[in-house]
Amino acid sequence: MTAGIYLHIPFCKSRCSYCDFATDVWRSNEVAERYVSALCKEIAYAKTVCASGLYDRSGEKIRRTERPPKAPLSAIDIDTIYFGGGTPSLLEPGQLERILDALASKFNILLNAEITMEMNPATVTPEKLRDFRTLGVNRASFGVQTFDDISLKLLARGHDANDANQTYKMLRKAGFENVSFDLIAGLPGQTPGQWQQNLDKAISLDPEHLSLYLLEIHAGTPLAEQIRSGRQPLPDPELAAEMYEMMLDKLGAAHFRQYEISNFSRPGFESRHNSKYWTLDPVFGFGVSAHSFDGIERFANERDTAKYVEMIEGNKTAEAMRENIDPASEFVFLGLRMENGIGLTEYKIRFYIDLVTKYRDGLDGLIAANLVKIADNRLRLTKKGKLFSNEVFAVFV
Repeated sequence: MTAGIYLHIPFCKSRCSYCDFATDVWRSNEVAERYVSALCKEIAYAKTVCASGLYDRSGEKIRRTERPPKAPLSAIDIDTIYFGGGTPSLLEPGQLERILDALASKFNILLNAEITMEMNPATVTPEKLRDFRTLGVNRASFGVQTFDDISLKLLARGHDANDANQTYKMLRKAGFENVSFDLIAGLPGQTPGQWQQNLDKAISLDPEHLSLYLLEIHAGTPLAEQIRSGRQPLPDPELAAEMYEMMLDKLGAAHFRQYEISNFSRPGFESRHNSKYWTLDPVFGFGVSAHSFDGIERFANERDTAKYVEMIEGNKTAEAMRENIDPASEFVFLGLRMENGIGLTEYKIRFYIDLVTKYRDGLDGLIAANLVKIADNRLRLTKKGKLFSNEVFAVFV
């Protein structure tokens, strides 16, 4: 079987106003060293885990109520590694090398593994990027968010548009041939014209992949407080919908393929790691707040960085949450995020029940509202359904 690995690096130069991830402001290299040591120790002491509980790769079906036998980590082929955060590009190459060595001593990492690092503008040098590339990082997820300097200040991003342009050039010179941009639509005060300028700029740079999100306001973030107090306007959902439709049209015309609600790529450059989440493949997480999924259970680490480090240094597990999931339900609402949707035959083979029969009442309403469609024995979101995807997913939860 194959699986992915996620590693959380929580440190950032500054905290973005919209962010509710588990992050910490960068304090010193000594703090980072202590964290990297804890991360490597967590990897070293990881125990045997369950393989995917949905079905094995030979096609032999396993009922979803059964727990598959445990397998040693060394028997699991790793074909994706993802450094997320936070800002993993703040790591020093030597720290990255230690983490990769720890993984290699525990897992069977395939030679063609996709190794992604999230990077922010103005956090790297040409030398550091060349070192990252030499160590095996072959995909950069580049956090641009917007090319508008005023909006960047609003978001407290800590860089400007010129930093983004320069860092992108450095990535190419360092040999990165798989680069993804992140952009956010629906920012407070953002107009459709400004969003179009962002799209045009991103397309002109010709990355291999684009992740484009509508802004979400999370309680407890600085941006949420700014909106609550009236210092920033509440984003207009109708304008956000207009921007989403513009995104679909412009990227389609530029020959980017939408393979997931928020993700577009050139052929062959889909994110192999992120696709694992949408297809319920196993992913093992290490680091503060990192989530794992073994096919039956989802579990997550302590969210506070200092507590996580103390727990690992004290030879304790950092696990803070573990829950059984309903794979039959999650397979639908996660799979519907994908452009290919859900194969009705595959669903019946996996879960021994007909999807249309199980969700008949809800499906009839979604089809009548033109939110989903069934064609070629597959259930898919319509263009309208992509705009109202949360309403669709609620039917299957």
